[in-house]
Amino acid sequence: MMPAVASRVAGGAFMGQSVARSHVGRVRAINEDRVFDCPDHGLWGVADGMGGHAGGDIAAQTIVTALRAMVAGGDAPDAPALIGAIHAANAAIVARNGALGSDAGSTVVAAQIAPDATATIAWVGDSRAYLVRGGAVRQLTHDHSFVQDLIDAGLLSVEAAVRHPRANVVTRALGVALALDVATVVVKLLPGDLLLLCSDGLSRSLHDGDLLAAGSLDALADTLIANALARDGSDNTSLVAIRYG
Repeated sequence: MMPAVASRVAGGAFMGQSVARSHVGRVRAINEDRVFDCPDHGLWGVADGMGGHAGGDIAAQTIVTALRAMVAGGDAPDAPALIGAIHAANAAIVARNGALGSDAGSTVVAAQIAPDATATIAWVGDSRAYLVRGGAVRQLTHDHSFVQDLIDAGLLSVEAAVRHPRANVVTRALGVALALDVATVVVKLLPGDLLLLCSDGLSRSLHDGDLLAAGSLDALADTLIANALARDGSDNTSLVAIRYG
């Protein structure tokens, strides 16, 4: 397990901790999830690969490689660079699929936190970001998925969506086409805020109360993974937790 890391991002204005976890789950043979945890540069991400032996893990790793390239020069990345990195990863996955005749892809959720504590969340697919503030949990992202479209149209309840036979079908992912719409949301962090980035292997069985438990960031991450495995465990389960202040 990776321990929580306290760090100050470039510019010296942000102090916080982060921790990353990834588990293959109780059913899958391979882990197609990848996590990126770089508090020194205020950059984090979770990628959920799709395609199995066609290379879902490679697709997810391609995203992590693109995020790592953002900080390779030592400079603090910004929001436009994050969007550019996701597009670069998408182009690389599309090219690989074309060369190999495969259909691998990946969802992603990533966070870039500026020295003034402005957090930009970028995502494609159904990997999610949550904000925990003052005892309340707020989902920052909006799934690009078949069941979310039904929910938005008033044709399906949130509770029924979890059990829907097409609950794992996404409507947007890296690796499908060169044209890619990356969604973003911006939030100004306050002392004590917690950001959670996670794959759907965690979110599908996540309870708001899970995120409100007292204790260290490491303990929270371990509990979230344990709960996901106990309640479901049918998919890879990954998270990055970031605590500001």
